[in-house]
Amino acid sequence: MELLPDELKPIWKDFINGSEKNIKKVRTVIRESWLRCKKAGVNPYQKLVENIINTDNLKSIKQKNKYWLEIARPVMQTLYNFVMSSGFIISISDNNGILLEMIGDPDIVKDIANGNFIPGADWSEISAGTNGIGTVLITNKPLQIFSFEHYCICSHKWTCSAAPIHDPDGQIIGVLDMTGRYENVHPHTLGMVVAGADAVERQITMQKIWLERNRTNRLCEALMESISEGIIATNADGKIIHINQVAAQILKVQAESEIGKDINEVFKCNGKDCKSILNKNKYITDEEIDISNEHSNTKAVVTTRPIRDNEGHHEGNVMIVNKISRARQLAQRMSGATAKVTFEDLLGNSPKFKECLHIANIAASSDSTVLLLGESGTGKDVLAQAIHNASCRAKGPFVVLNCGAVPKDLIGSELFGYVEGAFTGARRGGNPGKFELAETGTIFLDEIGDMPPELQSNLLRVIEQKTITRIGGNSVIPVNVRIIAATNRDLIKEVKLGNFREDLFFRLNVITINLVPLRERLEDLELLFLHFLKKKEKQMGKKIYEIDERIWNILKCHSWPGNVRELQNVVERAINMCDGSKLKLEHLPAYLSEQTNTSLNKENSEPIAIYEKQLIMKLLKNKKGNISQVAKELGVARSTLYRKMSKYGLIEEKKVYREL
Repeated sequence: MELLPDELKPIWKDFINGSEKNIKKVRTVIRESWLRCKKAGVNPYQKLVENIINTDNLKSIKQKNKYWLEIARPVMQTLYNFVMSSGFIISISDNNGILLEMIGDPDIVKDIANGNFIPGADWSEISAGTNGIGTVLITNKPLQIFSFEHYCICSHKWTCSAAPIHDPDGQIIGVLDMTGRYENVHPHTLGMVVAGADAVERQITMQKIWLERNRTNRLCEALMESISEGIIATNADGKIIHINQVAAQILKVQAESEIGKDINEVFKCNGKDCKSILNKNKYITDEEIDISNEHSNTKAVVTTRPIRDNEGHHEGNVMIVNKISRARQLAQRMSGATAKVTFEDLLGNSPKFKECLHIANIAASSDSTVLLLGESGTGKDVLAQAIHNASCRAKGPFVVLNCGAVPKDLIGSELFGYVEGAFTGARRGGNPGKFELAETGTIFLDEIGDMPPELQSNLLRVIEQKTITRIGGNSVIPVNVRIIAATNRDLIKEVKLGNFREDLFFRLNVITINLVPLRERLEDLELLFLHFLKKKEKQMGKKIYEIDERIWNILKCHSWPGNVRELQNVVERAINMCDGSKLKLEHLPAYLSEQTNTSLNKENSEPIAIYEKQLIMKLLKNKKGNISQVAKELGVARSTLYRKMSKYGLIEEKKVYREL
């Protein structure tokens, strides 16, 4: 130390008595501590520490600090082993200065207890003055305090060497202290304590890392077990380090028993070693692979990724395995392969429509092939959805292929899928077709009459054998699919012309449903119009409270070549044109009133003609005779408008309104 006890004693006495003479001879850290103690009113003459917590509180504090106390105890014992029988005590305190545990020579333990240096005593600076424990908590630095450097006389016969213990975040959690008689003071003592505190901190950090790794491992395991795909992880040598329950179920093995095994011992990929697809530089995405072992043989969709360390070295691989059926379900879900329409959604009271629904309900209770015949826009697609949703296959997918919308050279791969390398640009690993995606559900082949003749034989084979073969492949894949086909063509005529196979027609024509054109169910027109009106009102944020009665006459006089689909478009157009709450004749497409005028008899057409003349006159006035603007407002061509103006004798009116 810089000063001996005989030199320190008078300086301490002077300071206690109010004189700071020679105070600068005292080390700065000690001088600052004395000043803090004096300001706080600490009694320098106390012969023992008076603040002691009870046994229950001490037990509670030790429990709170249990995680690092268990680490500190072996370090304390190691330190004591070095200084045993040399007059020292090793103690540990919490971050408030409460002495928690101590170990030392019995005679020293007994002697120092006279000043209440015992577990439960408060050795913070404000309670015990300048001392190793309390002052270290304030300075956050290792410190050795000697004899009269202590503020209170109860510690003058001792020397203490203390060091703070920090958690991994740098916060003080406790103090390690070595105390002995001041005659035994040695600089190396502080070094030993610092090394001990450092050892405790390292162990705490290592424990935290270990706990975090364990927590991360548990999270990873929980994550891998919660994933619906099979997960297999291997190290760089191809040994399995993790396999989740889904993968174990696919392979029909016990997950725990496969850990540590070479992956090639557990299963094969396409009949070969699995390591062949686990190349450290190889990525596989959704490739169809046959996975087999002595317990299982299944077709799966596999994705693999290499694992690398921070320096890019290969550490292992992850393999994601999905049963092909599961992969199809995901593909169906992602592609929206669902039917939304039910029989309750189909509106109509006409006898012909009810007969159509009656046959459709019969079809729903059967698993036979259905052929829907009808003009474009009659609702063949929605009826197919309703049949599917009322059938035993309702929980399966509803997959649609419009044979007339897909290029002829692509229909085959769309329907039946293809294998890798089947053609230029073929997807790696191949691709399932609509029949595979429709497994356990329904496939709706719209515009079946447009299917190329060369593919009709393939479709016939699927219907007869319930199997498919992918384009470019040899494997026969069983399919469990219900077929609903639809067309607006006369298939009997197409058969006679040689455009459609007769045997395929007979196979499809098991349950035939003829959809009624709208012109043959006009009693349903108002019901459908109001239904579409309500639907579009909601979508477009409008509200129609009144409909011009003359609209119904115009609608019923139209031939509806576009059927229900055309009616939907008429309703949507009318709501778009309507800027109020009343739907008027002028909001309908102009072609409806034109066709109505030619089809109505004189008695019926007279009111419409009068209305149309008045409408044109009104628009000519509003547009100041501008023919282009009037024609645009009416939604007709200029030539049509001129013809109507000539019919109603309004040619001269144009000049009058221009001059106004």
